[in-house]
Amino acid sequence: MKIAIVGCGSRHKMFRDSVADDYADKHEIVALCDVNAHRLGEAARAISRPGTNGVPTYLAPDFDQLIAEQKPDTVVVATPDFLHADYIVRAFEAGCDVICEKPLTIDLSRLKMIIDAQARTGRQVKVTFNYRYSPARTQIKEMIASGVIGEVTAVDFRWHLDRVHGADYFRRWHRQKENSGGLLVHKSTHHFDLLNWWLGTVPTHVLASGRRAFYRPETAVAFGLEGRGPRCHLCPVAEKCDFELDLSADEKLKSLYLDAEGEDGYVRDLCVFDEEIGIEDTMQAHIRYASGATANYTLTAYSPWEGLEIKFQGTKGDITHRHVEVHGVFGGERAHADEDAVSTELHLAGEAPRMLDVPKAKGNHGGADPVMLGYIFDPEGMEPDRYGRASDHVAGAWSILAGIAANASIETGSLVNIQSMLRAHGITLER
Repeated sequence: MKIAIVGCGSRHKMFRDSVADDYADKHEIVALCDVNAHRLGEAARAISRPGTNGVPTYLAPDFDQLIAEQKPDTVVVATPDFLHADYIVRAFEAGCDVICEKPLTIDLSRLKMIIDAQARTGRQVKVTFNYRYSPARTQIKEMIASGVIGEVTAVDFRWHLDRVHGADYFRRWHRQKENSGGLLVHKSTHHFDLLNWWLGTVPTHVLASGRRAFYRPETAVAFGLEGRGPRCHLCPVAEKCDFELDLSADEKLKSLYLDAEGEDGYVRDLCVFDEEIGIEDTMQAHIRYASGATANYTLTAYSPWEGLEIKFQGTKGDITHRHVEVHGVFGGERAHADEDAVSTELHLAGEAPRMLDVPKAKGNHGGADPVMLGYIFDPEGMEPDRYGRASDHVAGAWSILAGIAANASIETGSLVNIQSMLRAHGITLER
């Protein structure tokens, strides 16, 4: 398969290295494309091999020329979220399939573009929901599908972002909803997709609240950061700020962003306490599902630790699952948890609760990434996927609809009916 990658920021590396290092006997990267010539050159050098002419590179305005000259079979889209729809549609129209970083897109108008183009061309998009492939999450899927706790009636799902990872969304392009859809779309798409997949259903109604409670100018004052600069680089109070991101101290970040600023002016280390930030850091949503189940969902972006806590209530008992990814942030440093920081408890009615053995695997995201990449780039070499973990345009759409509805509910203060929202925009979701 001939593959072109669009977007050469940090997220493309997983796909680039997987093809170049693990599946080079099956696939070829025929082109790289980005808005930034410096990052484009860095990405090309990373996969250059002795005895070859290297990988052709194209600036973003030349994407159509890339398609015409290199004729890829598949386009990997790893651009900022608001650009996904444009590249997906253009790839479809050119006869290419697509592998897309999550989220599929950020709003209903762009979603309609994708749905209509897919129906018109018959091309396919895979949305890379790696959490589905984690052995621990797959175990949850298997348990629920087996009926061990009966019908799932209610779920409580809390996701905690720590003060390093969480803060990062407030210093770069994600900080404005017109770029990312806010965290309820950009980040929560993973979590809403898991709920859809685990429960085998889709959301119907959402009532949500959200605000920016922590990443505000007032918090900077409370931390004694008066006189802060517009960005971490050369900030006069950086030495006493636990949220400093020193791009010059990390060779990868320096090369990818600080050294690339002259090309397009993109700044990677804006102050997380800026007034003009347009996304929430504290969000809660109540979600109703077509199956009759309901879920209460909480996302915070300034927790002292990172990970998830989830409880499934069923008619025969409950499942409690907890994963501590980072124990805490101390002086700006993250204390990563060990492999035993994942637990799952099964408590059936009339029985004592029991802790289950949680399966483990090596690799990023709890061993999920190597499995997902195997199914994407070498499906014949993998076992048949009895869990239905692949995500197409329909699954990608349902994963963002709870977040889009939650954003609308925050704005209006009202319960949002997702089917009514889809009808109002002329969107029909069918495989």
